[in-house]
Amino acid sequence: MMRVLLLGGTTEASRLAQALAGAGVQAVFSYAGRTDAPLAQPLPTRVGGFGGVEGLRDHLRAEAITHVIDATHPFAAQMSRHAVQACGELALPLLALERPAWQAQTGDRWQHVPDLAAAVAALPASPARVFLAIGRQHVQPFLEDTQHWYLLRLVDPGFELPEERGAVVIDRGPFTLDNDLALMQRHRITHVVAKNAGGLGAAAKLAAARALGCPVILIDRPSLPHRPTVGTVQQALAWLGVAAVHEAERGV
Repeated sequence: MMRVLLLGGTTEASRLAQALAGAGVQAVFSYAGRTDAPLAQPLPTRVGGFGGVEGLRDHLRAEAITHVIDATHPFAAQMSRHAVQACGELALPLLALERPAWQAQTGDRWQHVPDLAAAVAALPASPARVFLAIGRQHVQPFLEDTQHWYLLRLVDPGFELPEERGAVVIDRGPFTLDNDLALMQRHRITHVVAKNAGGLGAAAKLAAARALGCPVILIDRPSLPHRPTVGTVQQALAWLGVAAVHEAERGV
């Protein structure tokens, strides 16, 4: 019997969870646990890490997992690398459900950088008002660049900045162009720093930056080992053979 481990944390993972539950596929949704209040899922859910490659390998065996789908955030590189290694050692099928990276459009003022350290270095020497759209885990190196003022948008409360250093907004996507325009204008943002996560839910800040003429420092995705990759929920279902079953049931 097929039993799927879905490594989640993205909008695409939640959509796939809905599809798997609707199809009656045995599956478990795994959250990394970085968000205090993750979205409820229609599948049995586990929260937290596995304890490295060895822990993941043991979990896959203990839970009789037959297929793994990695639908984690494009920057959750360690989890993705562990999944490749553990599945390779157990000869388990692994698929990545990965949203396409954002591509620059006419009017964009993007500077691509390879990592967080390069993003800090790319900020101007003169004081800037920076929309720092990278999550809370990697904020500290930017705060050490003390001449800048930072706007953070986070899912969970509990992280504060002195008023003279920045502001924190608690919100959860998807975000809209009108709201991001208003947010950036209200805080007089001059620069945006973001990870190239792709997808529609967080793209509004890039469109707002384009409209306002703000430079964007865009952190490129980390390199990952080769693994089969698809870009849509439908393709992931087809990889599992679920789409074919549904078509037969409908008489298509």
